[in-house]
Amino acid sequence: MLLLDDSQVCSSDSLLELGCAVNSSGDSWGQTPAHLAACGGQAFCLLWLLQTGADANHQDSAGETPFHKAARVGSLECLSALVACDAQLDVCNNDGKTAEDLAWHYGFTECGRFLSTLRLTHHRKACLGVHEEGAFGVRPDSCTITGQKRARISPDAQDGKKSRDW
Repeated sequence: MLLLDDSQVCSSDSLLELGCAVNSSGDSWGQTPAHLAACGGQAFCLLWLLQTGADANHQDSAGETPFHKAARVGSLECLSALVACDAQLDVCNNDGKTAEDLAWHYGFTECGRFLSTLRLTHHRKACLGVHEEGAFGVRPDSCTITGQKRARISPDAQDGKKSRDW
């Protein structure tokens, strides 16, 4: 089993020596090397794994992706690497929590803000019809934000004033 912590350096040589396949789950929790790199805050290792074919959206036995692991430890660098490799933002773990939920829960406000901004940005793009198939799991049919009202200017407005239909 490959263990990554702050004192270890992840390199292609060490992974190959250990015989780790980038998507193998070598432990009883179903965690891949990408999960372990994200959990250890090893952004360069994670990026290497993703570039060599690691699945950014693989869920372990707790339903967590490497995105969840990076958010759980507050690694903005790992979150950024996962975003660059099209990790799905809205995947929930077995407890119904997204990576954003975990970042806020564990007090990583910078990561929470980053993930919140991503969620809102991608939500707005989807509402505007700028949808990339499969990216971040955004569905263009889910464009209602709670409390949001959309004004419609009526063509029948009288006296040259715009009437709004809420």
